[in-house]
Amino acid sequence: MTSGIRMLRTPHRRLGALTATVAAVAATALAVVSATPAQAASPLRSLAEGKGKYFGTALTDGDLNVSGEMAIANTQFDMVTPGNEMKWDTTERSNGSYNFGPGDQIVNWAQGHSARVRGHNLVWHSQLPSWVSSLPLNQVKGVMESHITTEVNHYKGKIYAWDVINEPFNENGTLRQDVFYQAMGSDYLADAIRTAHAADPDAKLYINDYNIEGENAKSDALYSVAQTMVAQGVPLGGIGLEAHFIDGQVPSSMLANMQRFANLGLDVAITELDDRIQLPTSSSTLQQQANDYGTVVNDCLAVSRCVGVSQWGVDDGHSWIPGTFPGYGAATMYDSNYQPKPAYNAVVNALSAGGSTTGGTTTGGTTTTGGTTTTGGTTTTGGTTGSTTGGTGGSCHVTYTKNEWTGGFTADVVVANTGTTPVNGWTLGFSFPGDQKVTNAWNATVTQSGTTVKAANVDYDSTIAPGGTVDFGFQGTWASDDTSPSSFTLNGAACS
Repeated sequence: MTSGIRMLRTPHRRLGALTATVAAVAATALAVVSATPAQAASPLRSLAEGKGKYFGTALTDGDLNVSGEMAIANTQFDMVTPGNEMKWDTTERSNGSYNFGPGDQIVNWAQGHSARVRGHNLVWHSQLPSWVSSLPLNQVKGVMESHITTEVNHYKGKIYAWDVINEPFNENGTLRQDVFYQAMGSDYLADAIRTAHAADPDAKLYINDYNIEGENAKSDALYSVAQTMVAQGVPLGGIGLEAHFIDGQVPSSMLANMQRFANLGLDVAITELDDRIQLPTSSSTLQQQANDYGTVVNDCLAVSRCVGVSQWGVDDGHSWIPGTFPGYGAATMYDSNYQPKPAYNAVVNALSAGGSTTGGTTTGGTTTTGGTTTTGGTTTTGGTTGSTTGGTGGSCHVTYTKNEWTGGFTADVVVANTGTTPVNGWTLGFSFPGDQKVTNAWNATVTQSGTTVKAANVDYDSTIAPGGTVDFGFQGTWASDDTSPSSFTLNGAACS
């Protein structure tokens, strides 16, 4: 990640308009499946739990009142991180006066939806009340310990893990010269961890930071601190990798980096995932985002001590990115109308198959999924994956990638414009050779009559530029035959 200085991670409270695609149902009982927030029959949380992981999000107390967001959060996520409600400037705005009401709302939501809570955070140089920063240095340690003890005691037994120390490092691997460092030097790190452990011995205790996802000076410094803590018996439980990425810049060393922390006996977690895109988006940048999300999930699946992935926020309309990085946005799996994007499908595929998937990137007529090319069908844990390319003729090429399990499947479809002029408005047609039935879809409006299927563009993805692609997906059921379709038409013309 090469984003440079990152500002406050305060979720941006800009509300997106909730929309729904409604298709007319003909008298012939034509089945219509629109892109809706319901998505896969198995929510992300269930798919992740099937792999021994969690899939979470971040919420603020204000988000709890946004119906579109909560329709997703209530079903998709089994871990929640409070966006601001447990930070020092909320919980202890003045010395010794505590306010846990906002954080309690998040905990109550979690308990009502069988979700766990990552407490965030106890010690951070930012969102720190001025009274703390202006303390005489000989009082800082006592105040820090009192704050940690009081907050952790309040939530004892209700918090799965705490980000005890948040973002302590500079980019060059040195520790930030904040008030805690000025008062205690590097000893404040271990002291904060020990203090939190004394208050709640059952909570996992993390150091959390950004730009530490790959191997670099910053992550090397954190590794050295973690190694020392483990050797000294400090009850550090895990490392949080925030994973605020720019589209296409997930570090190739991320898997190895997570594994080296795991080798110390520590858990690792992806704690604040988003993947910002320079606006306006295109089908190719959204596809790259899908690749990135797939890579992150697959890297976590490959490390036994990676406990789970949390996205920072629910949807693009409530993301902190546009308000912090002008010209960038669209950083989550859901658009501002609460519709799933290709990144969502990449995550579903990764969690369904347990192997490599990136939402379907076409290169030279084959489908590359996480570095593995599949052209027929490869059996993996959790199902079968494979890709099919369409017949002959036309200025279009289609790749159909399937993840199958007994009685069900998901399909990712990539449509490439191989011609020299844009396709403005598109409908893809094909027929199932078997007895498949589409149950829901994303990034297209899908209709089925018998074995015949038509997928029409949604408003935000209606043009396929020359050399460009669009991506959509759907989930379905099957009884005796799930053979993939082998020929496709685009606006009535056969594809190659």
